[in-house]
Order: sequence, then structure tokens, then C-alpha cells
Amino acid sequence: MIAETDTLRLAPGVMLRQDRTREQWTLLGPERVLVLDELALEVVRACVQGGGSVGTGIDRLAAEFQAPRAEIAGDVLELLQDMRERGFIAG
Repeated sequence: MIAETDTLRLAPGVMLRQDRTREQWTLLGPERVLVLDELALEVVRACVQGGGSVGTGIDRLAAEFQAPRAEIAGDVLELLQDMRERGFIAG
């Protein structure tokens, strides 16, 4: 399970790419693609590319969206765990 103290990164070979033709963001890895909605993109930016711990990313998201931290923390951790199980993030 992912913890708030974890520091995550994109898995080897995975890149965050914008598909301008389809106007969507994706995580592109060897033989796999994950299309990100707006919220998933913000989670990746805050918690994976943000340079800090997952908890720091959750703090940023709670402030940005003016949402109760406890309310979004569970959803963020669940999303990140799914991305890790599918091989898109590591750490």
C-alpha cells in the first residue's frame, strides 16, 4: 500500500505526454497507455512529479481545490495504488 510518507516517481520507461490531437494527457509506457482525466493529471503532477512526499502532494491538492484533506486523501492514495499496480509509477 502507498503511504503518505512515500516518494513516488514515474516507473522506468513511462512518460507523461500530452496528445494534442485528442486533447488529452496520458501516461505512456512500454506497450501500455493510461489516459488521464483532469483530476488524475493533477494527482500525478502533485504527488509523483511534485518532488515531495505523497502527503505533501495531498496537502497541495487540498489547498488548490479547497477541499477537506481527509476527504481527498483516501481517493488520492487509491488512485496512486492502482497506478503502481498497473506499472505506471514506482517508489
